[in-house]
Amino acid sequence: MKPIFLTGFMGSGKTTIGSLLGKRLDWPVVDTDHYIEEKYDQKVAEIFALHGEEVFRGYEASILPELPQQDAIITTGGGMAVSAENRKYMLENGFVIFLSCPLDTIFERLKEDRSRPLFNHEKKIEMEKLYDRRLPLYRDCHWVLETGGYEPEETVEEIAARLARSDFGQTGDKQ
Repeated sequence: MKPIFLTGFMGSGKTTIGSLLGKRLDWPVVDTDHYIEEKYDQKVAEIFALHGEEVFRGYEASILPELPQQDAIITTGGGMAVSAENRKYMLENGFVIFLSCPLDTIFERLKEDRSRPLFNHEKKIEMEKLYDRRLPLYRDCHWVLETGGYEPEETVEEIAARLARSDFGQTGDKQ
């Protein structure tokens, strides 16, 4: 089966759900941010600070063809779906699930997290604008799945159930 790409805003649950789903399906999990960190021997925050967001976005695009082509869960960075080329690649080469989550829930989840270079707790209006700009890009997917208000295990069960029904990627969610 093609890989499953989990996309969404930072804090939507991609890493947590990806890890649990990988265990459930007995598939490897590849986190694109970690992959980039290992490949370039720098943390994401360092890449942003030293080289800028544009360089990091180039790294994201360059690694996509290097990722597993089947039976894998790929958790993407929050900005991976910003690029039309990245979205096209993921849609053509896997199943793309947008993990949708209300911004208030994301703020609550990330209240202690200071590791994300684009997330600023003190500038909620700027974060709302970033979220609103990205939302239509995330919706360019096979399936939208709400994660706010649900336990990660519930989300994993929903994905597994859809896989078992063999209707994954055939949901009509993509409009």
